[in-house]
Amino acid sequence: MNRRTLLAGIASAGLVGAAGCLEAAGLAEHASGAVGVEDEARSETDYELTAVEELTIEESVGALGYSETVVVRNQLTEHEKAVDMGPLGRLRGAVFMVLSTPRISIAGRQVNPVEDKSTEELVDLVVANYDGIDDVVHESDGEVTVLGESTTMSTFAADAEFDGSDVEVYLHVTEAVSAGDDLVVAIGVYPRDLERQERENVVTLMEAVSDDVDFEGEDDAGSDDGESDDAEDGEEDDADGEDDVNDDEGDDEDDEDANGGGDDDEDDGEDDDGLLSV
Repeated sequence: MNRRTLLAGIASAGLVGAAGCLEAAGLAEHASGAVGVEDEARSETDYELTAVEELTIEESVGALGYSETVVVRNQLTEHEKAVDMGPLGRLRGAVFMVLSTPRISIAGRQVNPVEDKSTEELVDLVVANYDGIDDVVHESDGEVTVLGESTTMSTFAADAEFDGSDVEVYLHVTEAVSAGDDLVVAIGVYPRDLERQERENVVTLMEAVSDDVDFEGEDDAGSDDGESDDAEDGEEDDADGEDDVNDDEGDDEDDEDANGGGDDDEDDGEDDDGLLSV
């Protein structure tokens, strides 16, 4: 599954059709702010912030030889967790996403239809825009509080294609809530076998959605590369003197590093693969 396509299906719904109205009203460009999850909830559930991305929708509109490009900028924050996926191994199979899309009104009329769509309609948009998810079945509805607003959270069972294999998953989708001038939708996806632990985690994350997250404090959206590199550089510098005196030991360590390549590749596989991989 492609998470950009998954969420773009929701973000673009109806906005393209409303592009002419936006252009006529002088609203050629509109943007939302990024919305994330509080640190404490991420730590509690072991989900890692992996990306903050802009989903841009552009549509050219015009008449009588005149045209203009209408641009709507949405924001997507992505959180992932490595879980046991049976024969596929331990991979980033649990994903939580928060989509923010600008609330746009003309003369008091809302032209971003996301605000009025039910969870079933939102999921229908996903299925219509992406062919990697099939057999979606609505199972239940509940209530969850997102950004201080009580809203519907629906659960759907589905089949998703992952790494050439079919994986039975659960999707939890909320109806849109307000975040200032934006609309926010939260989606959690994980293998169906993990419902006992991950359903509660998804609810925890939804209730911790915040429009006051300091993304600048995140190192490349959850990456620790900078800190790790600095530490490794320091260790290598300290070891230079020992390597000059003990060449044999240095050679042994190099051999061990070479032999350890398989473990590194396995770790990279866990980091690079995800249920909604790009």
